[in-house]
Amino acid sequence: MKNFFKFAERGTSYKTETLAGITTFLSIAYILVVNPIILSQSGMDHGAVFTATALTAIIGTLLMGLLANFPIAIAPSMGLNSFFTFSVCIGMGIDWQVTLTGVFVAGIIFMLLSLMKIREKIINIIPIDLKYAIASGIGFFITFIGLKNGGIIIGNADTFVSIGDLTSPMTLLAIIGLIITIIMLVRGINGGIFYAMVITTGIGMIFGLIEVPSSIIGSIPSLEPTFGVVFGHLDEIFNVQTLTVIFTFLIVAFFDTAGALIGLTSQAGMMKGNKIPNIGKGLLADSAAGVIGAILGTSTPATSVESSAGIAVGGKTGFTSVVIAACFVVALFFSPLVNVISVEVTSAALIIVGALMAMEIRKIDWTKLEIVIPSFLTIIMMPLTSSVAIGIGLGFILYPICLVAQKRYKEIHPIMYVLCLLFILYFAFIV
Repeated sequence: MKNFFKFAERGTSYKTETLAGITTFLSIAYILVVNPIILSQSGMDHGAVFTATALTAIIGTLLMGLLANFPIAIAPSMGLNSFFTFSVCIGMGIDWQVTLTGVFVAGIIFMLLSLMKIREKIINIIPIDLKYAIASGIGFFITFIGLKNGGIIIGNADTFVSIGDLTSPMTLLAIIGLIITIIMLVRGINGGIFYAMVITTGIGMIFGLIEVPSSIIGSIPSLEPTFGVVFGHLDEIFNVQTLTVIFTFLIVAFFDTAGALIGLTSQAGMMKGNKIPNIGKGLLADSAAGVIGAILGTSTPATSVESSAGIAVGGKTGFTSVVIAACFVVALFFSPLVNVISVEVTSAALIIVGALMAMEIRKIDWTKLEIVIPSFLTIIMMPLTSSVAIGIGLGFILYPICLVAQKRYKEIHPIMYVLCLLFILYFAFIV
């Protein structure tokens, strides 16, 4: 086992890897609560999504650990589940069954691109500043959703958005949860997001704002409402609107995972010469999880930025991922407790995770106008349009334009020109 995971080479131990795995799980366990709540707003069955979320995290994380030997978790993406529900199902009016089929098809394409090493090549040529801008923009978008779910901000006909009713009991509960989460995180408490959600839920129960569950441990919710649904809707994807969704999932998921992998492997000291060893296997694990997740019944999974918590305490190998997967197995049996947690309770997790992702903004070169303009618009357009894809598209169009205007066209990789053209067509004929 030690030889398989290269303990000696990476200077780690069972104790360190186990602690790292538990730490990452505690940091990401909120996904079992948040993902079902977000996807259920699209019409999906809450219990089925809970089970699909856990199983997808188990399988994807195991693949990441055993294939790539990365100390990284895979779970449904916070950015992509919001895009699934709010942009596609609610915004575009597409049924969740068809949207899930789009996720499945995108996953198949992802697998093919990974096996052909096309994803790996594209990751290596994307300008680093745009990578950081994409990660930051997704963070701002997630935080926006969290503030909305908590009732802290609301729609306003005159100013678009404004402050909500802070005296509302449920909004107050969301604010209390946010304060507790912040205190725990700044004090360096591992799993602070998860613990804060538990405490906030307890406060809600004490004051009668949240229903007290009749049991804590229960049977695993059935997957029947979502399992295999994608196979019955494959004939419905051959239209411009659904193909647009598939393309968007491809673009969004691609760069969501790319940014996370770059940041996490760099943190773990794995990146060498601006390249990531075993990146191909990591991308294959990620794409396989996407196909499996769609079949089970959840939106696109991705490399989880919360893995940074486990890496920070010493996780360096895939054994950390094995421990994370084992923790998700145990969590499957606690659905009655998990299901009573409301969107107000989970809003703090969205806000804080968004803030953590937005930290990447500091790595952008803010001294060069040709970098600032595409990066800034990539970031700001994500929350303003409630679309990750639109933010990415503007960045990929403006970056080549800015450099060409400076007669630096030779510095731009040919693939960037292709992506620029694809996004121009995307805005002209699809958005």
